[in-house]
Amino acid sequence: MNILTLIIKQSYFDEIIAGKKREEYREVKPTTASKYIYYVDEQGNQYKPSALPPEEVPLEERLIEYDAIQFYVGYNADRDSALVEVKDAVLDIYENETYEYKGEEYMLSVITYKLGKILEVKKK
Repeated sequence: MNILTLIIKQSYFDEIIAGKKREEYREVKPTTASKYIYYVDEQGNQYKPSALPPEEVPLEERLIEYDAIQFYVGYNADRDSALVEVKDAVLDIYENETYEYKGEEYMLSVITYKLGKILEVKKK
């Protein structure tokens, strides 16, 4: 099982456990991209965002497929957690919305994870 680990606030955790929050959104940033995406060239070679080939190599961006998300509330060792099924994931790229990071310009990208069954809950 491929599991993505994410830190969330208590209020969002409670909504997920109650079945009210059915989607989780994450912005793909240069510092977090390797958790969410990878690239593939025409020959099928895969690349991590931190190890891209020269710019002239055409690449296709793909989402890393996760079976579940392990949610943790905050960073303390004694915290609530839940393992939740991922039913689907969609990457939205906003070409008209850009930002700068370390002198480079990036398009805003957001992943939407569609949440399924609650597989496990641990309360502190």
